[in-house]
Parts: sequence; C-alpha cells; structure tokens
Amino acid sequence: MASRMISTACAALGLATLIAPSARAGDLNQTDGLALRGFDPVAYFTQNKAVKGDPQWTVMYHNVTYEFASKEDQAAFQAKPDKYLPQYGGFCAFATSVGVKADADPQEFVIDNGKLYVNNNPKALKLFTDNVGGNIEKADHNWPDVAKLPLR
Repeated sequence: MASRMISTACAALGLATLIAPSARAGDLNQTDGLALRGFDPVAYFTQNKAVKGDPQWTVMYHNVTYEFASKEDQAAFQAKPDKYLPQYGGFCAFATSVGVKADADPQEFVIDNGKLYVNNNPKALKLFTDNVGGNIEKADHNWPDVAKLPLR
C-alpha cells in the first residue's frame, strides 16, 4: 500500500524529469552551495513572495550560503536564522510527506504556522496545501529517514 502510494506520488510529481541535476544529496538542499537557489528566505515572511537575493548580502549558515534582497533581510536572518529556514532542509515538502526526497522550486511555497514549506512544482504545492496539517504531520515523521536518502 505505502509503496503504491509513493509510486503514485512520484508519478504525479513527474520527479524523474523535474529534479535539478545540480542539487546535491544531503540534509540541506542547495545548488552550487546556494540555498533556495538564491531566493531570500526572509522575504517569504515579510513580502509573502519569492524574491531573488543579491550576492552582495549573504550569510553562511551550516555551510550553506543564503542570499538576501536587502541588508535588512540579511540582519533579520542573522538575528534568528531558524525562524526563516525552509522546512525539511529546503527539499519538497509534499515529496517528504510521502517518503521521497525531491528538489524544490523556491517559487512554489506556502507559509503555515510561521514555517516555510517549499515544493517541487505547482501540482506538488496544491497536493501539499490540500491537506497542510496532515502532510506536515507525515513529512515531520518521514524527514529523519528522507534526509538520509539520495536525491532521485
């Protein structure tokens, strides 16, 4: 049953064609050492949209570089980085809820209860937001094992 559910979810997401080849396996999603593909993690909360960061305002946190759209956003992150980090290491929240590690598109996001969840594509975002609470519960349970998986 679980295997069929994962297969269905993977097919629905089209993971085979949507995963960025430059993303690295591990517990933090990054492309070329850059988290959220260079999008500003603070802007999701202050502007409720994905805003590209500027390389002149960066912070290295847990060996990953974050970029910010402004000096103010950089300072906010430095004061409370855990407040702004994407859940599940920045990997797709919906995929994590079904036990799969998948890349995420930083423009496909939702904030729920003060936490940032990024998803792989619009369909994954819809599936995630259709049952946010249930998907978060499943993803929270799955994340310790999913974090160890290679990116497929």
